[in-house]
Amino acid sequence: MKKVIKNGTIVTATDIYDADVLIENGVISLIGENLSTQGAEVVDAKGCYIFPGGIDPHTHLEMPFGGTVTKDDFETGTIAAAFGGTTTVIDFCITEKGEPLKNAIETWHAKSKNKAVIDYGFHLMIGEVNEAVLNELPTVIEDEGITSFKVFMAYKNVFQADDETLFRTLIAAKDLGALVMVHAENGDVVDYLTKKALEQGNTDPIYHALTRPPEIEGEATGRAATFTGLANSQLYVVHVSCADAVRKIAEARDNGIDVWGETCPQYLVLDQTYLERPNFEGAKYVWSPPLREKWNQDVLWNALKTGQLQTIGSDQCSFDFKGQKDLGKDDFSKIPNGGPIIEDRISILFSEGVKKGRITLNQFVDITSTRSAKLFGLYPKKGTIAVGVDADIVIFDPTVDRTISAETHHMAVDYNAFEGMKVTGEPVTVLSRGEFVIRDKKFVGKIGVGQYLKRAKYGERKQTEEDNTLKI
Repeated sequence: MKKVIKNGTIVTATDIYDADVLIENGVISLIGENLSTQGAEVVDAKGCYIFPGGIDPHTHLEMPFGGTVTKDDFETGTIAAAFGGTTTVIDFCITEKGEPLKNAIETWHAKSKNKAVIDYGFHLMIGEVNEAVLNELPTVIEDEGITSFKVFMAYKNVFQADDETLFRTLIAAKDLGALVMVHAENGDVVDYLTKKALEQGNTDPIYHALTRPPEIEGEATGRAATFTGLANSQLYVVHVSCADAVRKIAEARDNGIDVWGETCPQYLVLDQTYLERPNFEGAKYVWSPPLREKWNQDVLWNALKTGQLQTIGSDQCSFDFKGQKDLGKDDFSKIPNGGPIIEDRISILFSEGVKKGRITLNQFVDITSTRSAKLFGLYPKKGTIAVGVDADIVIFDPTVDRTISAETHHMAVDYNAFEGMKVTGEPVTVLSRGEFVIRDKKFVGKIGVGQYLKRAKYGERKQTEEDNTLKI
């Protein structure tokens, strides 16, 4: 059935205007004033913004880590994402050294099959580079549409790759049209500091932060950027948490190196003191990179405002406090790294960013949706509101006040990292390819209808009828 969204204010990365939106066959077929409602279902968006569906470029659903598996899978994770206004997630396929890359991809297809309620794609971890891996990469791109590769510079003896692997991945990505992503921390130094802390009997969660100081995130970010310049390639730094890393990204961009940066809501509103909470409560806030001293938040917000950082991911990686986080009760290094963030990503950025004047409405849309669509080969099908694109739409009430809590969230995990935080603004209705997933704050979607997305190569240029300028 056709749908007409009326009485709302459309906001894209470049425009703000009042208009109706006609949806037919899963796409936006017309935008204009006073559109006919004959034969269509009318959706009233009075008093609300109409945003393009959010794109979360950084999730870990049903991922094995630290002797356990993340609590949210592709069903609960994408339902929670939809409640939060996200209509596309890009998850990470974790590979095993010595195994064909296709094995990891097949595993992630099996994890996601018939579960997701919104559309999704995959990034692919590269843990080693040899002739077998290099020979497989063109097939990964052409057949699977996976055009972004993740290299870990941290987690020694688990995920960490050496510098040669990173550099050769960058070289290959340049030739193949892929975007290389890095978790930028110096894993060797982290390993040394962690061992020293434990030898000295320092086992509490706060030592997770103290053994991963911001200097080593900055160092790894700068090293990755240097390699990118040498390879004349392209780099995306995930979950930037501190001023040291922001500075390295800004310097690289000023020098003409093709580097992009992502931060996450947890780094914008939480700080290192959360890891000091008594009774092991600090374990709820153990993820990597760790939370930083509070003053870094101003630097991150300014970086989003000025374009030194361009996107916001959730780094969704949820573990129950009881039964999973407490695996590290007597050893902070055994606390599973990660937090439940996917549902609150957009609301926090709106409330703390737009409502407090730190970023504009257009920047908000660019940061939560459009820029990720462009960087990861989904634009203009995703990431904007225009004729001919997928009808991934969020009707967002900018006036409602609410308190974030595990009692009301939709993630499968037993705590919320932002418990008690008051925010203004909330998604009311969410459509994926023209079908309701959330309607009037209730889940009405269907399990398994989310489609796997094959993505275009990095740098392929697209044009839309509404914007004749070339876009990356």
